[in-house]
Amino acid sequence: MIKELLADEKTLLLGTLKSRFLKNMHRHKNIDWAGVLARLESSPNKLWSLQQMEITGGEPDIVGIDAASGAYLFYDCSAESPKGRRSTCYDPQALHERKENKPANSALGMAEEMGINILNEEQYRMLHLFDVIDAKTSSWIETPDKIRKLGGALFADYRYATVFVYHNGAQSYYAARGFRGELRV
Repeated sequence: MIKELLADEKTLLLGTLKSRFLKNMHRHKNIDWAGVLARLESSPNKLWSLQQMEITGGEPDIVGIDAASGAYLFYDCSAESPKGRRSTCYDPQALHERKENKPANSALGMAEEMGINILNEEQYRMLHLFDVIDAKTSSWIETPDKIRKLGGALFADYRYATVFVYHNGAQSYYAARGFRGELRV
């Protein structure tokens, strides 16, 4: 099923994305907005996913181009973990297994619903080449299967001028922990 925006939603989103793109050229040197716009206008599902990133506070922006596919890489570039995606455990399994005080959703479950992928450690660290992020919050990151099978999950943040990667039980959730996503367009 194709998820599409209404015409006025599309216009507003494209305006927001263009404004952010032009304001943050340090994230995407040598990328032309006209090429981005053409790709976005031919991808209604991707626009819908970008809208989900935007309304949950992710402030999506282009951080590069995938060398293999030529896809534009949109990451959540908000200064802190997206506010509308906090207080989530790691994945649907952790949400199901949690017996008391369940959060409303899981990071991987929300990402799937939004049509995006959660950032991995390398992608998370790459974001810090452009801007300081998560100086007060933290974000779940993609967790290797061997850790997840043992009940754990990884998250990262930025403290003391350093990116730190930590572990927690996948069932845990905190008001200051959300997740960041990636969308290839």
